[in-house]
Amino acid sequence: MEKIETEKKQPITSQAAPSGNWTSAQAYILAVFCLVLGVTLGYLFRGSASPAETATASASSDSSATQGSSAQLTPEQRKAMIDQAAAPLLATLKTNPDDVDTVIKVANLYYDGRQYADAVKYYQLAAKSQPKNPDLLTDLGTSLWYTGDADGAIAEFQKALKYQPYHPGTLFNLGIVRWQGKSDPKGAIEAWEQLLEKNPNYPQKQQLQEYIAKAKQHAED
Repeated sequence: MEKIETEKKQPITSQAAPSGNWTSAQAYILAVFCLVLGVTLGYLFRGSASPAETATASASSDSSATQGSSAQLTPEQRKAMIDQAAAPLLATLKTNPDDVDTVIKVANLYYDGRQYADAVKYYQLAAKSQPKNPDLLTDLGTSLWYTGDADGAIAEFQKALKYQPYHPGTLFNLGIVRWQGKSDPKGAIEAWEQLLEKNPNYPQKQQLQEYIAKAKQHAED
């Protein structure tokens, strides 16, 4: 099966941006990290990313694809930088463990740093308080996918679609995981055609139509 490049996303958060818990030095560390890493990687959609944001992210990453390739960080360096950036948020959680917004910010931070097992842990914690939040469930499912759990990812996407049946990012991600994770091109096509039917002005329509065409070829093989 031909692998397709998943959508690229901006290093944004699902909720409000981190507030006074961040120092200027920590914000700088994260900004540098995202510039070096974020625009060169193929990502599924974050659950909360709007169509306009994902279109902008795709265009930005396409124009920057050749930049930063020589500045790759080691896994240890990535982990250290993200842990440092997350430290003030984790300190907040020690004093207020029920602060769901901060839990989500920590999860988003680990997601953007490709520390997906940590992201899963915090998204799952947040989902206990917000079990009907489709953006959160999509973020959790996407993180599970990146840890290699295709079935877990699909389960979370399906939960999200119960609460927002035509969520573009969820349907897009569901199609990717069905095709690449479960070798189910027909299931992928179903999700993507539903996405386009309910979102006729989808910014990435042409690209998605190309994916559908490829999936149809695979289904006929």
